[in-house]
Amino acid sequence: MKTLTAVFFVSALPLIAGFSLDPTEGGIRVMEDEKLITEYRSDHRVPYLYPLLAPGGANLTRHWPMKDDFKDEDRDHPHHRSFWMAHGAVNGYDFWAFHDGKDAKIEHRGMVRHGVTEGVASFTADLAWTAGGKTHLTEKRTHTLARAADGSLLVTVECALTAADGDALFGDTKEGMFAVRTDRTLRLKGPQAKANAVNSEGLKDLDIWGKRAKWIAYHGPDETGKPVVAALFDHPSNLRYPTWWHARDYGLFAANPFGIHDFEGKKDKTLGNHTLKKGETLTFRYQLLIQQGEIDSAAIESHWKHFAKP
Repeated sequence: MKTLTAVFFVSALPLIAGFSLDPTEGGIRVMEDEKLITEYRSDHRVPYLYPLLAPGGANLTRHWPMKDDFKDEDRDHPHHRSFWMAHGAVNGYDFWAFHDGKDAKIEHRGMVRHGVTEGVASFTADLAWTAGGKTHLTEKRTHTLARAADGSLLVTVECALTAADGDALFGDTKEGMFAVRTDRTLRLKGPQAKANAVNSEGLKDLDIWGKRAKWIAYHGPDETGKPVVAALFDHPSNLRYPTWWHARDYGLFAANPFGIHDFEGKKDKTLGNHTLKKGETLTFRYQLLIQQGEIDSAAIESHWKHFAKP
């Protein structure tokens, strides 16, 4: 097992958590004090993390379609896989919802490295965005998990995308990109929905869709009734920071720097296009904060500032 010697973009003064990593075929399980916290899985067209546990032990993200035995779980959007990254238009291929009926897939090709250093767990996956007999992008995706000083779980993800067999055109569409789909209670709409949403600019609930913000947070009771906050942070180094947000009342919130014409209601459907030349690399950095308790926007802003430091 290789151990990482550097950890990127975690909050200051992390707690020394009892993380350990358990490699599986095509994935890796993240344990804390011998309990499963999350699992990186590659049994779908895109890799994802599921489950994803709050500090109190409740699962934060949707169960279906990974599991089919949870009462009142919606059976919509089967491509919404808990916590993942994909995009609906790369060189004309749909890597998000696969509505084009083609063979787009983000293939897991193995783990580059994994390890735990000073209580911080990290692993890097080697990925390939393939479709139509070509590798459109190669990717090194690093997940880093740490406990903040206040006990919150921090999941930091760095995605380094390189244009492979030619130029890679990211198309203008709301369908993407870096996303979370929350569990039943952490939604604004649904049989068990009890949550609210807010962004860094003070907009709330349905007003956050398509708006630019540094961060976005859903808050409410978890599946056991305890209050919890799930906040996703954009990093200042990311393309077109602060990003637009594809945030829905059914529990989806996704950072998307490419869907400009959808989010701003423009007629020109190429406004959000971005071309990555062959051999060039584009890196995105995001962080998910999972915090037990009632929402405190000032505390979320403080966490974001730690993440945003160079």
